[in-house]
Amino acid sequence: MFSKSKINDPAPKSDDQRSPAQAETPKPAAPDYKSDFKPSTTPKAKPPASVLSSDLHVQGNLKTSGDIQVEGTVEGDIRAHLLTIGESATIKGEVIADDVVINGRIVGRVRGLKVRLTATARVEGDIIHKTIAIESGAHFEGSVQRQDDPLSTKGKSGGAGAAPAQSAPQQPAAASKAEQQPS
Repeated sequence: MFSKSKINDPAPKSDDQRSPAQAETPKPAAPDYKSDFKPSTTPKAKPPASVLSSDLHVQGNLKTSGDIQVEGTVEGDIRAHLLTIGESATIKGEVIADDVVINGRIVGRVRGLKVRLTATARVEGDIIHKTIAIESGAHFEGSVQRQDDPLSTKGKSGGAGAAPAQSAPQQPAAASKAEQQPS
């Protein structure tokens, strides 16, 4: 299977027939396969969502960079990447996530880049979002506010206070124009 002879030579030469240059020529080192190994640049597989079952009651805050699916009751704040609130779930506290899908009940503020209220959703509180979808049949009591960065807590007082102050001077000007046209 393996031979020490060179492929080009039809027959191996004996030590006496080799020239001194050939005898001193070092053999090429075996390839170093460890140096050829490069770590994979593909991202690791995303772990499955953490599931809080319907018989689970949690008192306290939850924080993860992964995904959470809640089927039970949580009394506290939740922060996650993707948060799915099941139909049997109840959340009493603030919810902050990149993506929020609400099938159940939330009593508290919802902050998310993408917020979706399904037909079975019941939300009692404010929703601060970048994009929102509310299906027919969803129940919602509160205010809705669009922000470019709804996940930042810095924009709570500054962003909300700045928008009404800017729009207030524009409303009287529009009203005075309307009054001038009929006369």
